[in-house]
Amino acid sequence: MSEKNNHPDDTWQDDFTQLIEQLSHPSRQTHPGVGLTTKELIYSENKLQLFRYKALNIKQKKTPILITYALVNRPYITDLEPDRSLVLRLLEKGYPVYLIDWGYPDSSDCFTSLNDYINGYLYRCVQHVKRHAKRKKIDLLGICQGGVFSLCYTALHRADVRKLVTLVTPVDFHTKDNTLSLWTNKIHSTLTDNNTGNVPGSLISQLFKALKPYEINREKFRKIKPLLTKKAGLDTFLRMEKWLNDSPDLARLAAEEFMTDFYQNNRLHKKTLSIGGAAVELAKIKCPVLNLYSTKDHIVPASSTQALSQHIKPALYQEHALQGGHIGAFTSLKTQHHLINVLSQWLA
Repeated sequence: MSEKNNHPDDTWQDDFTQLIEQLSHPSRQTHPGVGLTTKELIYSENKLQLFRYKALNIKQKKTPILITYALVNRPYITDLEPDRSLVLRLLEKGYPVYLIDWGYPDSSDCFTSLNDYINGYLYRCVQHVKRHAKRKKIDLLGICQGGVFSLCYTALHRADVRKLVTLVTPVDFHTKDNTLSLWTNKIHSTLTDNNTGNVPGSLISQLFKALKPYEINREKFRKIKPLLTKKAGLDTFLRMEKWLNDSPDLARLAAEEFMTDFYQNNRLHKKTLSIGGAAVELAKIKCPVLNLYSTKDHIVPASSTQALSQHIKPALYQEHALQGGHIGAFTSLKTQHHLINVLSQWLA
């Protein structure tokens, strides 16, 4: 009798072996590049870098967009590759695009606080963008934790922001379907410090992977066979793997404050949050707010994001659902076209 019916694990192992063989080939020794859209450095401070992307040869919009990403991952996910670049899609619509790269904290940053990030680094970046673009106000686009920072910033510095966009941004950290919040509820951040006094990025990466252990750690390799015959598809896979495993350490004090104030005590949603001695009152935000959430987000559930509607005046607030997961909301080929149309219509 023929033995063509292999065990599923044998098929998986065969595909994985082929993947390793391809990656070992001399033509694969150079990793496909990420974040390749042309940009210039216009400001730097400590580890932080502020970039302005080169405009395309089309009519330019007046108001610049500053993208603020999370501390826990690298911001080049917004410019992963040409077909999956939120940055490039915005440039194609004529927007002046700026982006903050928080860098990689070291032992000298362990006492950097949330106040330092929001009222310090972010404040100075906004001022530099205003001066560079010669505008009195900017549009702020915050993603995930960067969206939380953007909300706090806009509540504290209302005169700087014309319009605010929050993308997959948590607001109510205690919704019933927020697994990450449940897991961090009893964690004391000092237990996670490494020899630099900071929180290891690798630990945070493993925490995220543990939210969907089968899909993230094994299931993706069961879908690898179609990529073995398509260089572009395999390049995308490798770029995403690089990003997933490129997590900066977190400045200890800021990480401790974020865990305590947001995840454990839910102070932003409960209206008891203070940054730098000033109360953060989302109801005081006076600019239009577009809140974008993902329908299949396992890190920031839609319920957590949609809670923002309870804080912003209805006349100023809009929300919109995006199909996909936490990162797919702005990297998926299916979702990106829809996302950019929503953004361009709302920002006009």
